[in-house]
Amino acid sequence: MHHAGQQKRLADLRHRIARLEGSSQKIKPLPFALREIDGHLPGGGLARGALHEMIEAGLASEFAGCTTLFTAGIAARLKGPVLWCLSRQDLFAPGLLRAGLHPDRVIYAEADRDRDILPLIEEGLREKGLAAVVGEVSRLGLTASRRLQLAAEATGVTALVIRRWWTLAEKDLVHLPTAAVTRWRITPVSSEVMPAPGLGRERWQIELLRCRGAEPRTWILEACDAKGRLALPADLADRSDQTADRRAAAQ
Repeated sequence: MHHAGQQKRLADLRHRIARLEGSSQKIKPLPFALREIDGHLPGGGLARGALHEMIEAGLASEFAGCTTLFTAGIAARLKGPVLWCLSRQDLFAPGLLRAGLHPDRVIYAEADRDRDILPLIEEGLREKGLAAVVGEVSRLGLTASRRLQLAAEATGVTALVIRRWWTLAEKDLVHLPTAAVTRWRITPVSSEVMPAPGLGRERWQIELLRCRGAEPRTWILEACDAKGRLALPADLADRSDQTADRRAAAQ
């Protein structure tokens, strides 16, 4: 009887997993509209109904300015309201608009403590009417990230987690494994030198550190425009290999 009970539970578990996998596979990925990235990602874009993790490197990385704009650009290209969960009061709405995410689309959920953000994200992922749930957290362990991944798969709502920190100890936590489908690292790099005084479009080094079904890859791209779209710099567009630029950016 005990063995039969175990078999039934295993069959139920397999059925639930197959149902969840089936529901997520029906959702088309979100393309970046850049052949260099879409051609590398499984399915031709960022998986929807899945958990994605964003980290920033470089000076002032604790403020996650570029990562916030990168994430906002992804959310901007999804349809529907976006729930943004945070415990710090440094999110700049005009900045989101600059990356294509109109503030009218954003629902803010503010908590006093960092540890209260993960339950907010999970609760938001259960709302099918949302396009995405963005959460800013310092800690994201395997168990918590699996819960977010399962919640995202069940509803098709995309989870975008931005890693933040106050201390070096918290910064080291980003190296620990999570259940996120992809992990990205964004680093600001020098913009194009303009022929006349003025500022060129920002550039980022975008690293795909981990992705199910794809190898790590690095690109140097222009930051999100007012529609949330990245672009290949014109002076690099005719080059198939950006290795030299990655080295230059890393120096």
